Amino acid sequence: MGLSGKLVSKTNIKSDGDVFHEIFRERPHHVPDMSPDLIQNCDLHHGEWGTVGSVIFWNYTHDGKECVAKDVIEAIDEEKKSVTFNIVEGDLMELYKTFKLTAHVDTTEEDNVVTWTFVYEKLNKDVPDPHTLMDLCDKMTKDIESHHLTNA
Repeated sequence: MGLSGKLVSKTNIKSDGDVFHEIFRERPHHVPDMSPDLIQNCDLHHGEWGTVGSVIFWNYTHDGKECVAKDVIEAIDEEKKSVTFNIVEGDLMELYKTFKLTAHVDTTEEDNVVTWTFVYEKLNKDVPDPHTLMDLCDKMTKDIESHHLTNA
């Protein structure tokens, strides 16, 4: 594989998919309350929650290390229930030239599926694919689901 890559992970959730989309669209600052072991803080640095072009700063724990990320909301698609974040600063930029992640929710009457998609370009061939970061997103998804099922 070259320096560019794409990873996709799908997780079935029992909680409301619309709520999950809403969280990443306009309430990501609630994620630290739902997944505190993984996400410690989420602050708005520029713009408004739920608005394309807004800048969000994250504090998170990845592979046992405290990390930071600054991202720009690149796209919000209400019809497809997706939000795309473009990482512009932070720990990931030490490994990747570009890194975008999309949270997408498919909702049906019985099943809701959260799909995380990473599109990235590594700085060099020695940089690993971000499988452990995908594991973090999958675990965070389950934490958010558990929070909503417990507090429903």
